[in-house]
Amino acid sequence: MYSEHRITRAFKKAKKLPLHKESKYILFSDCHRGDNSFADDFARNRKIYHYALSQYFQKEFTYIELGDGDELWENKFETIFNANKDIYLLLQKFHQKNKLHFIWGNHDMDYKKPKNVTKNLSTYFDTIDGEEKELMPNASFSEAIKLVQNNGKSILLLHGHQADWFNYTFWRFSRFLVRVLWRPLQIHGVKDPTSPAQNFKGLIRVERRLEKWIKNNNNQMIITGHTHRPRFPSKNALPHFNDGSCVHPRCITGLEIENNEITLIKWHVVTNEDGTMQITRTILEGPKKITNYI
Repeated sequence: MYSEHRITRAFKKAKKLPLHKESKYILFSDCHRGDNSFADDFARNRKIYHYALSQYFQKEFTYIELGDGDELWENKFETIFNANKDIYLLLQKFHQKNKLHFIWGNHDMDYKKPKNVTKNLSTYFDTIDGEEKELMPNASFSEAIKLVQNNGKSILLLHGHQADWFNYTFWRFSRFLVRVLWRPLQIHGVKDPTSPAQNFKGLIRVERRLEKWIKNNNNQMIITGHTHRPRFPSKNALPHFNDGSCVHPRCITGLEIENNEITLIKWHVVTNEDGTMQITRTILEGPKKITNYI
């Protein structure tokens, strides 16, 4: 009941962006950008992510990040920025072209407050020349976004922790557990049970609550993150998509929206016959017409 209320509230207050044939969106989530330590799951995929995002920038895509971009439960933003400066300077390029939109998740729920966004993302200190410089002033953070067609039909984008009462209502307590207990243990291979990505039963409960909301709201198409499990339903299934995460062991996954079609993709490293290695894009599902789902 409470999760349905939270999702409905996010739906009603969602920021609106246009969706038409010329729209080009790339959706990633759950980057969990960290401090490049042994507990930083993003570190192994950082170069893959940077390369993929640079390709989308060249092709003039708009980037929407569906929450948990910065791992603020485990780290101070200053250490995250210092470990990923090249990433943020690339995000800055999207921002300067008005092609960057953030959704906050449970691990970066601090961004629910504009003052925290301003504090972390408006400027940065350049250690090369010792000056404070603009980063992403007035960066856009929302709880949810709706991609809206001319006929009024839409796709709801949100992180998905609205269906996870512990990580939404008690996120501060979850953060405390992660900082004090699970992060030190993670270095030694102990999994965090508060994360649905590490708890299969919890993952299924979250997905069922989201799908219950879809059924009760005229099969409204939604795209979420949070569980780290990519989802690309068939035409006759409930229209619940998930872009996966950027912290898979060997790849990052995301969803592309282009030419009124949606595609589940992964970026990963492949080894060629001559021994060279390259980062490549592979289609996992699709492309499928969005009209099949909305």
